[in-house]
Formats: sequence, structure tokens, C-alpha cells
Amino acid sequence: MKLNLDQIEARLQALIEVRLVSALPGFQMEDLVVHKLADAMKNNLVEHADGSKVAPNVFTLIVHPSSAERWQEPRLLEAMINSLKIVGEEAGLRFSASPTISIVNKSQQQEDIIEVIASHQLEATADTRGMTPDSSVADSNTETFPKNAFLIVDGVKVFPLKNSVVNIGRRLDNQLVIDDPRISRSHAQLRAIKGRFVIFDLNSTGGTFVNGQRISQSVMYPGDVISLAGVPLVYGQDNPPPRPDLAETDELNQASADRKTAYLDRETGKLKDKDNENQE
Repeated sequence: MKLNLDQIEARLQALIEVRLVSALPGFQMEDLVVHKLADAMKNNLVEHADGSKVAPNVFTLIVHPSSAERWQEPRLLEAMINSLKIVGEEAGLRFSASPTISIVNKSQQQEDIIEVIASHQLEATADTRGMTPDSSVADSNTETFPKNAFLIVDGVKVFPLKNSVVNIGRRLDNQLVIDDPRISRSHAQLRAIKGRFVIFDLNSTGGTFVNGQRISQSVMYPGDVISLAGVPLVYGQDNPPPRPDLAETDELNQASADRKTAYLDRETGKLKDKDNENQE
């Protein structure tokens, strides 16, 4: 019997519980997390003109550092991923690629609250395959420059992407400076190309990863998790552009999280916490 969208949460809860009994005896899966996973799946469906629906396949859980290790347990992630696959199929949904779940630490997150962001990512898009580091950088006009794009840096601060080229690394002349010994002096570069941001690894020592896969270059989509030698960044857009690889679809209703935790001081070039702005 085909599930309707209202039955997704109950079915997801049952599947996860069954799998965790054998994989992690005694582990209690919070109902609220299952509720948010189900809502993220339902609220980010892409419907084609023929009536078929595509489910999101990239899920990001934003958690407090004190509970990060618990949620990074491989058997738990496997149970959730397999359950998402089964529920999607039973509801008549399809995935563009196998679902993934990434965990991002955020020190300002309440310990008992977990945020879930869902987005769509194809395993191998034509944009990525055909792109080279020598591709021309797009002009930063309103037609080609990604609007309202940002990075959540290390799960804590928000860095708005307002330039067509953003260099990332330890060196002070980078647009985004990350003072972490794991990061190379010139580690990675984000470039606006054909209306999208593309990340390039700059022959870094620790490597650049997107959604757990080491890359030399990759087109970015909202919800993608970048790891620079272990330092996490989440790419987001408040108003993401339409997906050319999912033609004839409705606009995506993006799940949102409380991202405005910091702002960029244009005079100093430093990130400042919004919460502390009125205390200075």
C-alpha cells in the first residue's frame, strides 16, 4: 500500500526504531528529530510536470557539540539513511542520488534542539563534469551572481558571499581567513560561474571534501557540507536559483535554520557575533 505524505513520519519512526534495536540497544531516538526529518523530506519535494516527485537526498543535522559524537555514530546514520530510502520508495518518491546525512556542530545551538536542513544534490552533474579551474569567472551582476549566498563557518558564524571570487585559507590576505592549523595557507577558492558558486581545492594538504567526498572542484547547492581538512562549512542561499538539472519543476521550499548568528564588519573585515553586538 502506497504511503501518503501524512504517514511518512509514523513510518519513519517505526523503521528507525526497529533498526536501532539491533544496531544500538538502548539508544533512544527523539521523536522531535524524526518529526524534523520527515518534515524536511516533505517540505523539500520537487514535483515534475508529469506528477512524479523527487525527494531531497542531502540532510544536514545541526547539533550542539556536546551531542555531536552521539549523532555521528555510523550505525545510527546508517539506520536513518536506510529508513529514509524505504519511506521515500513506499511514498512513491524517488531520489536523484542515494541520501546522505551530515552532522554539523554549532556551539550556539541549544543542547536539546536539533535543526534539520534538506536539499537536493545530484551525484554527478553536468556542471561539475564539464568545468575546469580555467573556466571564466562570472560577472557579479544580478543575472549571474548567486544571490544571498553564505557559509556557516565551523557551525558558529555566518560569512556572506558577496564577491565573485572568495579565497579561503590561513593567510591574512584571503577573503575568508580561518585560523586553524589544519587549514593550508591558500586552501580553497569559491568562484561564481554561470550563476552558481563552484568550490576549487587549491592543492591543499588536508584536502577539500563536499558531503563526505574529496573533490578538486564541485558546484555548490544549498545544504552542501564542505570540510576543509576537518573544519566544517555549510553552504546556503536564502533564495536559491532554479535547478537546470531538474527542469520543469516547482520552486523548492527550502527548510531554514536560525543562521544569522554573526555578521561581517566591513571596516575591520572580521566576523562579529550578533548576540554580542549590543554589549560592545
